[in-house]
Formats: sequence, structure tokens, C-alpha cells
Amino acid sequence: MVAVDGGETSSGTQRLVSIDALRGFDMLWILGGGSLFKALAVLCGQPGLAEQMEHVQWNGFRFYDLIFPTFLFIVGVVLPFSLSKYTSLDDAHQPHSRAYGRIIRRTLLLLVFGWIYNGLLQFDLAEMRWTGVLQRIGVGYFFAAMAVLLLSIRGQVLLFATLLGGYWAVLRFVPAPGFAAYDLSMEGNLAGYIDRLLLPGKFCCYTLGDNEGLLSMLPAISTALLGVFAGHWLRSERTPTAKALGLAVAAVCCLTAGYCWSLNFPINKVLWTSSFVLWAGGWSLALLACFYYVIDVMGFKRWAFVFIVIGMNPITMYMLQQFVDFKTMAQFFAGGLVRYSGSAAPVVLALTGVTLKWLVLLFLYRKKTFLRV
Repeated sequence: MVAVDGGETSSGTQRLVSIDALRGFDMLWILGGGSLFKALAVLCGQPGLAEQMEHVQWNGFRFYDLIFPTFLFIVGVVLPFSLSKYTSLDDAHQPHSRAYGRIIRRTLLLLVFGWIYNGLLQFDLAEMRWTGVLQRIGVGYFFAAMAVLLLSIRGQVLLFATLLGGYWAVLRFVPAPGFAAYDLSMEGNLAGYIDRLLLPGKFCCYTLGDNEGLLSMLPAISTALLGVFAGHWLRSERTPTAKALGLAVAAVCCLTAGYCWSLNFPINKVLWTSSFVLWAGGWSLALLACFYYVIDVMGFKRWAFVFIVIGMNPITMYMLQQFVDFKTMAQFFAGGLVRYSGSAAPVVLALTGVTLKWLVLLFLYRKKTFLRV
């Protein structure tokens, strides 16, 4: 994932540690925490809990479906903080021009990193996946950042609602050739048809379209915008307790709206449906409320250090684990223990892998080395 600037208070003097911690908590599951949890669940005879570490194939929602939208949400949370330096200066034209360059540079780097991650350097373009996680983050970041610069908060809310409502309307009234309008099946949905029509290369994670496809980029922008609204709220002059309570109330409202909309527009991560945006966004808001209240309001920060180490350098390990065989390294360091662990062997191996990755990030953290775009 992309490393983004941490938040500061509205006074610009204090970093919101909760944002870094929540980003690290979210990334932990991608860095092997999900495999560790799954191995523990299987060992304890809880296959239902183990399923929570797998994506739903189509309609529905599990914990692992929350990981990506929460990260995109956090990208949005940071924007009102990181872009305030460009909008609060006396000369509004020069800072905006500097901000545009920064936004474009970051967006292009995210796209390039995403393509490299997907195999660009193999020069096999026919077998390459052109969309992906980093590409979607780049697109979401670009449009959310431009919205912060160019639109009032009311305009940002209107854009958010338009994207969600417009996406629903397009799927509701525009059919894919050979299928009825509002066919949201794997075979008949319009988003998959557009991917097959316009995207070269291969798809993930179903053969009839891409998991981060073209049309579903529109509601994904709304996920980042929902984070922007949370960032505006955290930068306001309200008391810290009121901010935490407001986030919690917003979480309940989003969950309620997402559930109600899902009765007609199913929660679906692959299609990134509007109900999915609200449902996942509700849980993201709830997590932010908890982290913010415990860490930045109550001041309990030490427990979050393990997450902060990850959250300060997420893009490093996301890219590194694509090239470094941490599984073989874990087998090297814990192979003997694994041999004598019996049914707990998968747990030991997964825990060793997560620990090795965390130690690499801890070394970089101590050296104040952070890979950013």
C-alpha cells in the first residue's frame, strides 16, 4: 500500500498517532496476520472464524473484505491534513500549483509501482494485469485530493453522493449486451463487460472481469471521500471526545444505510457496490473512532507501537514481500520448531513469517527510513 502523510491536529503541531496505528493494524492482515489468524482458528477447531480471512466469492461480506477499503479510507482521512499547507497560505494560486504537481507525481508513482508489482518488468504485456490495488489507490487518491483542493465540503459531499447514486443508476438501467439491465451476476454485470471490452491482459480475481476494474473505480473514489469527511471532522475545533463520538455516530449511520441499500443493491466487493462502500465505510469509521479515542484522546499509545511500526512504512513491505521469499526464511529460522509442533506447525510458521517482516520494518523505523511516494 501507499505510504501517506500522517495526520496532525488542526493546530498543525501534533501528529494523530491513531491514523498511523490504524494503517498499521490494517496492513498487518496483509503482511501475514490473516494467515496467522486462520491457522489459529483451524487449530482451535473454528472453521467459521478461519473463513473470515478469505474474501467472499461474490455477494456478502467478511472481515478480509474490509482490509482494502479501510486502507483507501485512511488515504482519504489524511488528505485534509496533508493538503492544508497548500490551502491555508495567503497566495492561493502558487500553493495550488505546487499541490497539483505533488498529487500528479504521487498518482503516477502509484500506477508505476502497481504495474511493476503486477509484472511490468517481465515485458509480457499480454499476461500482465493492468489494474490492481496500488492502481486503485492512485486513482482514489487523485480524485479525492483534487476534490479537497477544488471543492467546498458541501461540494465534496455532493460528489460522494453522485458517484454512489450514479454507479447504481448505470448498473440499474444500462444492460451488458446479451443480458438484462441490473443483472449483477458474475456473467451478466456491466462492470465485467466493460473490463472485457477495454482492459488488455489478464484479470483478477474472476475470469469475467477484474476485481479492481474500470467502472468500479467510481464508487472506490467515494470510499476515499468518506475518509476525507472523517479527516475534516478530526481537523475541526470540536473537543476530542466529541470528535470520537461523531465518528461513532457516523459509523452507525453508514452501517444502517449500507444494510438498507443492500436489500436492493447487494454488498459486493468485486463490483464495489454503493452498499459495499457504505457498509465497509461504516466499519472503517468505527475502527477510526476506537483507535482515535483510545490513543489520541485517552493517551494509551504504547500498546499501538507494533502497529505504528507497520503503519509508518506500509509500501515498503507490500512491495518487498513480492520479491523476498519470507516463507522460506521462516522455514529456515523455525524449521526445527515446526517439526516438533505437531498440529500447531502452521501457527508457528505463520507467526515466524509475520515476526520477520515486522523486524525488517522495525529496523527501518529505528533508522528513520521510510519509503514514500
